[in-house]
Amino acid sequence: MRRPAPRIVVIGIGNADRGDDAAGPALLDRLRGRLPVHVELIEQRGESTALLAQLQDAGAAYLIDACRSGRPPGTVRRIDALASSLPRDGHHCSTHGFGVSQALELARALGLLPGRCVVYCIEGASYDPGAPLSAPVRMAIDTLAARLIAEIGA
Repeated sequence: MRRPAPRIVVIGIGNADRGDDAAGPALLDRLRGRLPVHVELIEQRGESTALLAQLQDAGAAYLIDACRSGRPPGTVRRIDALASSLPRDGHHCSTHGFGVSQALELARALGLLPGRCVVYCIEGASYDPGAPLSAPVRMAIDTLAARLIAEIGA
């Protein structure tokens, strides 16, 4: 008997109306139709309890969020959430640091982290309401989309 594929979630975190904060949702748009059908693409604003619920029963989770750490815009940082905690200061890892960090640490404490849990942070330049994605973030999204397709498909 064939076993079902493990549940894989790709969660794009952010607000599509706040410039580079839209990096997560924009990445999901690049991935649509390019991943196996059992991979769920979920758009999320970074609220910790909703994020925790979306991690439940996942075999693997990939979270994509914008960040403000002082690195050059478009810099992508990969954090293995099983190996280390996210920085608690949202300016270092996420524009939604409190919700994302809190959800992952609660999942860790409850033994609910997926067997693979990776956070990709994309350094943003502008978070102004109504602003478009900056050019460096658009380029990073394209590169990261290709990387995720290869990583998830492997």
